[in-house]
Amino acid sequence: MLFPTLTFGLFFLALFAVAWAARGSNEWRKILLLAASWIFYGAWDWRFVALLIGSAVINWALAEQIAETPAVIDNRRWRRGLLIVGVVANLAVLATFKYCGFFLEQVAATLRALGWQRDFPVLQVVLPVGVSFFTFQGMSYLIDVYRGRTAPARLLDVTLLMSFFAHLVAGPIVRASDLIPQFQRTPRLTREAAATGLLLIAWGLFKKAVIASQLATGLVDPVFFDPGAHGPLDLAAAAYGYAVQIYCDFSAYSDMAIGLAALLGYRFPRNFDQPYRAASLQDFWRRWHISLSSWLRDYLYISLGGNRGGTWIACRNLMITMLLGGLWHGASWTFVIWGALHGTVLAGERLWREFKPKAWPGLPAWAGVLATFHVVCLGWIFFRAESFGAAMAFLSGLGGWDAVPAALGALTVTPLALLLILLGLSTQGLPPRLVEGAGQRLARAPAMGVGLALGAAVLVVTAMGPDGVAPFIYYQF
Repeated sequence: MLFPTLTFGLFFLALFAVAWAARGSNEWRKILLLAASWIFYGAWDWRFVALLIGSAVINWALAEQIAETPAVIDNRRWRRGLLIVGVVANLAVLATFKYCGFFLEQVAATLRALGWQRDFPVLQVVLPVGVSFFTFQGMSYLIDVYRGRTAPARLLDVTLLMSFFAHLVAGPIVRASDLIPQFQRTPRLTREAAATGLLLIAWGLFKKAVIASQLATGLVDPVFFDPGAHGPLDLAAAAYGYAVQIYCDFSAYSDMAIGLAALLGYRFPRNFDQPYRAASLQDFWRRWHISLSSWLRDYLYISLGGNRGGTWIACRNLMITMLLGGLWHGASWTFVIWGALHGTVLAGERLWREFKPKAWPGLPAWAGVLATFHVVCLGWIFFRAESFGAAMAFLSGLGGWDAVPAALGALTVTPLALLLILLGLSTQGLPPRLVEGAGQRLARAPAMGVGLALGAAVLVVTAMGPDGVAPFIYYQF
């Protein structure tokens, strides 16, 4: 069930009405939201609802055992053992559904390289939508209970935390310490929250249906499908186009998720903060997919030792974190290379800050933004390419500027695509809290007028988008 569809619209309208009618009993309201979330998830494949429930129950049960075991010296090994069991169980879900086939392919390729032909079974495993997100959600809850940062919660609250439809399939990865306390009190809907939520949904719909989808169908997909058939102008435009597409696509999902949660009385954290304004890659990761980058920092980078062992140990930990972060996105060497590129540049930035000459004035801010954006775009080529060979063909084609005159008559890029790229990049210059500020002003307007205006805006945006709605990019992760 996709957010920008009539089916989901009817689903949410019915849920909105029933959820607020049931606000007299918070427990029944949560049960209703949980059942609706399972219906939402089951619309893809009912078989995986059991996996979602089982994952929540395991994390809840182990967290209960950890919390009930006093954190004294004699019990440390037992508590740590429970944590390891939980982390392994969560990772086993990912390994089974996401990485098993990839692992067997690598083993088979290695044996063939050694001259030992061996047939391995071909596994066609259906990847549950959002499996990476709800397993990370479960692990963060378990680890926070172990560290004493989150109190253990009831089974209903933990299950709703991991199943809540608004963030279930593509984030944000909302921490238990942020969301469970909201579940434990009766929600209320203010005019400001409702106005901001509606604006976020409309803004997200515009970014998804108009910018991301039009760029995907008109430029990015055709060029990345066969990079060898396109000249450097098309390839460069497609690289910039994908940078805009993935930002508008994923930030649109986050905006809509935050808006939907707000309409039900819950607050999600901001997940994007104009990432293409970043003047360094470290700054980029403070602004891009904030819930994932903070998760990797708090539960992986710091667990590896962070920067406690000195500069070189910190660089090692950065590289490991980004390699695993790349692999989290998908079972492919292109994602590993994407993670390695980011890890290398992050480590290089850290070394430069540590050892640069004191007299060096540093780059102007605009140069840092320009350099960072192009490093990110280089990484997006590997992230989007179907294979390593396709990525290398794409990069090779970017260097073929001698063929530009002959290719001018067969360009894929159109003036509309260029306009959408510029429009997407221009969003990075908008006031950071534009939607929130507009929501505050809109809350003071007559409700009927607000509803008609937003309804008309949704109809216009829908008409401007291409036929049909493609799944959000991060659904595959």
